[in-house]
Amino acid sequence: MAIQNGDSDGALLSKPSDQEYPSLNRIPANYNPLTNYNLPKNRHYTQQYADMYFARLAQLKPAVEQVAAEAWQDFEIAGERARRVDRVLDVRQGELCWVIGTCYMEMPLKPNVLDDIGKEHWIAAPPARQKYTEGGEGDQVMLEDESGRLRLTGGALRSVLLVTGAIVAVIGTENKDGDFEVLDVRVADLPRQPPRWERDDGDTAVRGKSVSKPRPSGGKVAIVSGLSFSGDVGDTLPLELLSEWLLGESAGPDDQQDTSTISRLIIAGNSIAHGCPIPSREEVAAAALKSRGQKKYGYDSASYNAAPTARFDTWLANLLPSIPITLLPGESDPTATSLPQQAIHAAMFPHSRAYMQPPAVDHSSTEQERSWFTSTTNPTEFDLQGWRFLTIGGQTLNDVYKYLSTNDRLEMMEAMLRWRLTAPTAPDTLTCYPFQDGDAFVLKECPHVYVAGCQPKFETGVIEGPQGQMVRLLAVPSFRETGEVVVVDLESLGVEVVKFEVWEGG
Repeated sequence: MAIQNGDSDGALLSKPSDQEYPSLNRIPANYNPLTNYNLPKNRHYTQQYADMYFARLAQLKPAVEQVAAEAWQDFEIAGERARRVDRVLDVRQGELCWVIGTCYMEMPLKPNVLDDIGKEHWIAAPPARQKYTEGGEGDQVMLEDESGRLRLTGGALRSVLLVTGAIVAVIGTENKDGDFEVLDVRVADLPRQPPRWERDDGDTAVRGKSVSKPRPSGGKVAIVSGLSFSGDVGDTLPLELLSEWLLGESAGPDDQQDTSTISRLIIAGNSIAHGCPIPSREEVAAAALKSRGQKKYGYDSASYNAAPTARFDTWLANLLPSIPITLLPGESDPTATSLPQQAIHAAMFPHSRAYMQPPAVDHSSTEQERSWFTSTTNPTEFDLQGWRFLTIGGQTLNDVYKYLSTNDRLEMMEAMLRWRLTAPTAPDTLTCYPFQDGDAFVLKECPHVYVAGCQPKFETGVIEGPQGQMVRLLAVPSFRETGEVVVVDLESLGVEVVKFEVWEGG
């Protein structure tokens, strides 16, 4: 990290001074978490995943139908007006029509059940693929509903992003081969975006307090992902530099003043390096062969390393007296791998859990006091200084990346919002809870800020919806790989990047 001190670069190396410096107070911000992705405690996994697709289609079909009807109400070709078809099996050859259904991508490179059967027979699985799409004729797009499946074709499909699980409306006609020639595609687009402070004002009104008083600035929020704490002692220097910067213990007075405006830290996934590794079948077989004749019961200290979680807990405990933290789990963190990932258990934080919300909350205390350290789900939603944040640990976006030929992460994030789905490819290629009453991954409200952690590089942009919705998109890179922290201004939603580097010169 480059250290700059307004007046002179050597001020930090000067002799001690008798000058008194004013103490800095961190700017507070209103934080209001949501529990949209919390699973019931008594959950079971005996349900069929097909019901989840039907529930998703039922939830999004009215919105897609409204968009499609407005777009195609006067659509006609050669005097033939397009008509709406209720089911995909009701499509007739030569008739101009439009229909709504769920996309399914047929891709030869995509994982399938035959791979699992091969693993059961101790056949080595192929290496993980970077992309499922091969860009050739082997990739097919299907549209399905409760009645059946229809294969889609046509040049219009090349101009839109489609993955398994997206709910779309297509207009066209069935050709002689039984395929549906697509002329145009429509999706649900961005849902309603709550006005800033809507939820906070509602909660305040319920408590019988006035909401007319002016609100102070909430400062800024720092977002980081991919801290990747490990058991190695030598890899902690960048993390210590980050800690000192957040605490205002580094750099000069100007930088410390700027750091005091950071009102909250969001950690978006992969805080632990390989916190929950799943050994391969070859490793299991080798371990079984090595330990043949040796029976071990209970806790095996040789197979568990507590250093990564202990170091992470100590690092958090050093920050928490000064700055509130929201923690999301990621792919490598010690929690369930299926989505939505539930919060990392408080037992993993013996030093930091004192700042967590207790099981029995005293409602007389303020929201700020009850949410100083929040271990939350992945994905998660919360209101920060009135803005709605939607944050993901990165798995859902990384899986969508495999379906598409493009490498533009912001374009994929925009597509996910316009599909109104935070995890469109679950449960096809992402494990998830089999929801029955409704798909929790369907977006009911549009966020103001959409954050995706654990991405290859930093990217940001702003998209606009049909009703004037404005969404700030943020792709946050891994701190271990890039040393970058993203800082968002909570008034303008402007973005800046702070980069930490360790010089390794000879």
